Amino acid sequence: MDAPTNALAPGYRSVFRPNLFTGQTFWVTGGGSGIGRCVAHELASLGARVVISGRKVDKLERVAAEIAEDGGQCHSIAFDIRDEEAVKAGVAQVLAAHGPVTGLVNNAGGQFPSPLMAIGKKGFDAVVANNLTGGFLMMRELFTQCMEQHGGAIVNMTADFRNGMPGMGHSGAARAGMSNLTMTAAFEWAHAGVRVNAVAPGWIASSGMDSYGPAMQPLIKKLQNAVPLKRMGLEAEVSGVIVFLLSPAAAFVSGVTVQIDGAASLGHAVFPLAEAKNQRPFEGFHRAVTPEVLKS
Repeated sequence: MDAPTNALAPGYRSVFRPNLFTGQTFWVTGGGSGIGRCVAHELASLGARVVISGRKVDKLERVAAEIAEDGGQCHSIAFDIRDEEAVKAGVAQVLAAHGPVTGLVNNAGGQFPSPLMAIGKKGFDAVVANNLTGGFLMMRELFTQCMEQHGGAIVNMTADFRNGMPGMGHSGAARAGMSNLTMTAAFEWAHAGVRVNAVAPGWIASSGMDSYGPAMQPLIKKLQNAVPLKRMGLEAEVSGVIVFLLSPAAAFVSGVTVQIDGAASLGHAVFPLAEAKNQRPFEGFHRAVTPEVLKS
């Protein structure tokens, strides 16, 4: 089943109660596209003041304008999470402008497909910096500059790495590291009232799929056939889990990584998948756009 088109509906169809986060500030890294964009929209629809960050000003400004058009509050700041000094300065700037940050969605990241034997040290280091080191810097700075005093919640982005990540071993290593870092931070920072969790999305119909070259497109089109639900996930189905982990209902949940993969990582190639039925995707994001690679 394809993701929804970009036809607009009146607003984000969140399952959470209105004004859940009114008066609170939430930060979404990598908020200029994909899952991060969706999360920013849902948080804003629930009354939060949202800060989005990334490297490309135009993408951030576009999302901020969307949220403002929908009646929400969104501010953007551009910097590279791999740059330690830029992270320190960016966090200080946001706190000075908006006050304490209640929740961080550590969503920024990226990778490229490659077998291990073809990955050079430069490429490996770049993917680890994107998906692990940068997230660590954001966590540390928000904790030391804000959350150690005020408490808060952090949700880190990983990926479906639990059976390895053939073809993306550098990303799998970084994502597994982030899951372990999540557990350590949850334990060390609990005394300050800070909860730290992670999500591990599988194959999600998101704009990131269009970043891969032509060689990957035939494979991407076939991915849903390897999912027991026989479809890809939607951005809103990831966002809903993230929002729950940020919410008061998860007040005693910390140190976990939640799989969001339609059970794809649980099976084996020798076990045939039955035809899917009774599918009811949660199409909550009113501005979702089907990736170009999935339209044909």
